[in-house]
Amino acid sequence: MKFFLIAGAVNALLSVAFGAFGAHMLEGRVADKYLDTWQTAVQYQMFHSIGLMVVAILMSSSLLGPLGSLSWAGYLMLAGIVIFSGSLYVLSLTGISILGAITPIGGLAFIAGWILLIIAATKAL
Repeated sequence: MKFFLIAGAVNALLSVAFGAFGAHMLEGRVADKYLDTWQTAVQYQMFHSIGLMVVAILMSSSLLGPLGSLSWAGYLMLAGIVIFSGSLYVLSLTGISILGAITPIGGLAFIAGWILLIIAATKAL
């Protein structure tokens, strides 16, 4: 529970910092398409940071408790942030287009994480 709460908070902080960096430091320095890609990475990082904090809260013994599917949901969301958002950040800064092939793996991790969150909720309720 503590791990996912901290991971969510750290990623939310990073998302705000990266968003500000993109808005203030990248504008005019990278092509508009890469600035849009950067913003997509920031948005998905923030969405899934909140998802990590939801997982942490649900792991409380007064709610759903420490279910294995909840843990996996959190780990997959975290992996998705690293792979999806991370690949988009690097793509935006470097223009290395092959990184676009890695991004969907992170997207699949996000989807699997949300599915496992649904499974945990249906098992516990």
